[in-house]
Formats: sequence, structure tokens, C-alpha cells
Amino acid sequence: MAKKVAKVGVKKEKGYLYFVDKRGDVSCAKMARGAKKGGAPKKVAKVGIKKEAGCLYFIDKQGDISCAKMVRGGKKGRR
Repeated sequence: MAKKVAKVGVKKEKGYLYFVDKRGDVSCAKMARGAKKGGAPKKVAKVGIKKEAGCLYFIDKQGDISCAKMVRGGKKGRR
């Protein structure tokens, strides 16, 4: 289950990848399609959240920053 970390309200454009960068801000980059290269990331919103280890940070459908605990490992007893 994901929990909301910060209310940002970013409006997403089609063809761009939105993510939380190393500084805890929202950035976006143009997605690569076929032979076309992607673009350099640009900052969309300055938030400055502190990231915790073991959590995955993402932009949810409302355009806010949410985090979910990362599941590590897999099925036990599998070879």
C-alpha cells in the first residue's frame, strides 16, 4: 500500500516520464521512442523530500509524490 508523502499537483504531459530525482524534487524527461532519443531531464517542481532506504518514490495519478515499501527477494524454496 502506498502512502502520500507530499501534495504537488503536477499536471502530466503525454510522452514524458515523471520521477522523483535524487534531491527529492519532481523532474521529467522526454521518453525515447524507436530510433528517436529521449531528452535531458528538467525540474518540474521543487519539493525537497528526504528519501528513506527501502522505499520506492513515484508520482501518483493526482500528480503528488507517494512512496511504497519495496518488496525484496521472491518466492522461498524456488530453484
